Amino acid sequence: MNILITICARGGSKGVPGKNIALVNGVPLIAYSIKVAYHFKEAVSLTHQVTIALSTDDQKIIDVASQYKLFSKYKRPPELATDSVGKIAVIKDLLEYQEKMNSDNFDVVLDLDVTAPLRTLEDLISSFSSFINQDEAYNSFSVSPANRNPYFNMIESADGIYAQKSKELSGDIFTRQSAPQVYDLNASFYFYRKIFFQKEFNTVFTSRTMYHIIDHVCFDVDHPIDLEILDFLVSNNKLDFSI
Repeated sequence: MNILITICARGGSKGVPGKNIALVNGVPLIAYSIKVAYHFKEAVSLTHQVTIALSTDDQKIIDVASQYKLFSKYKRPPELATDSVGKIAVIKDLLEYQEKMNSDNFDVVLDLDVTAPLRTLEDLISSFSSFINQDEAYNSFSVSPANRNPYFNMIESADGIYAQKSKELSGDIFTRQSAPQVYDLNASFYFYRKIFFQKEFNTVFTSRTMYHIIDHVCFDVDHPIDLEILDFLVSNNKLDFSI
């Protein structure tokens, strides 16, 4: 099987400026994704061929990635480097570029999100194994058990004044434990079969989408405080796993 690992890192983040190359325990954030990409490549090298590719519009990110042996001639087109462009379009463009430049066809794409690095090699191997063994699956993504539950302690408003539970069941639910299990997308990694892009889905949710539960701490850096928390956890060895 021919696998493309994509690492997508736009330069123009507004929420956390420069977050993709911000230092976490003295190491650029993007380096953690590059490191696990190479570990995954090595782990499956006996049975699969793996190519690792970078998508960015920022020369600084290209330069930092090259320091960790991820070199790139590809530069993301300006029209794919705005706040309004979804990541699927970004991944598809890089996939098409890599296939054209290498005269090669990829069977599976693994996208590693730079801003959600709290994943392990074991997470990737386990998820990959489940995914490729489900022949009809289009894609799979990582999730974490949710702290809030729409059947129990999440609300919405129909009229802007009064609250109602986001989701209702036929019977009353009085404890979080008795509510149906729900999960947060933690954005850490996504597997796609080539057919996913051929069918031109514009969302990760399809009728054949799998999920992989990460049972340890995992979150996305979406706010400056998230970066501070991540740096604290890694710098002070507060994680019970290695990234």
